[in-house]
Amino acid sequence: MFVCHGNICRSPMAEFIMKKLAKECGASSELYIESSATSCEEIGNSVYPPAVRVLAQHGIGCAGKRARRFTSDDYDAFDMVIVMEDYNIGNLARAVGADAQCKVWKLLDFVEDFSTKNVRCKGSDISDPWYHGNFQKTFAEIESGCKGLLKYLGY
Repeated sequence: MFVCHGNICRSPMAEFIMKKLAKECGASSELYIESSATSCEEIGNSVYPPAVRVLAQHGIGCAGKRARRFTSDDYDAFDMVIVMEDYNIGNLARAVGADAQCKVWKLLDFVEDFSTKNVRCKGSDISDPWYHGNFQKTFAEIESGCKGLLKYLGY
């Protein structure tokens, strides 16, 4: 489960980038990939149009995706909860409690070399294009994290 604040920019970008990468490496039938928000501000809204455009520029569609909020049931159902920034970790804790099963990671944690260390939630934040407007930069950061995550998972 990929998680960001509103589930209209970064986490849906991560969801659909990861789905594409998983399909390309033959792992799509083994991975269940979704995204959600820590807030309720955007619930029901479509992916933000500039995010849709940058995904489309890379041959990735996201039609039909609507923002939804992360729940405690999601915490129970998913093996990993991948957040975009430190702020999301705090919001998750307020929403569902402590990360008792150690499922929460930051996406850029997976850019690290896990053959020598396993440092969780110490990676950089995925920059928020809602504020800076550079959706290509955010796409590149997310793609890098997703590729690292697939490698971490053994693909």
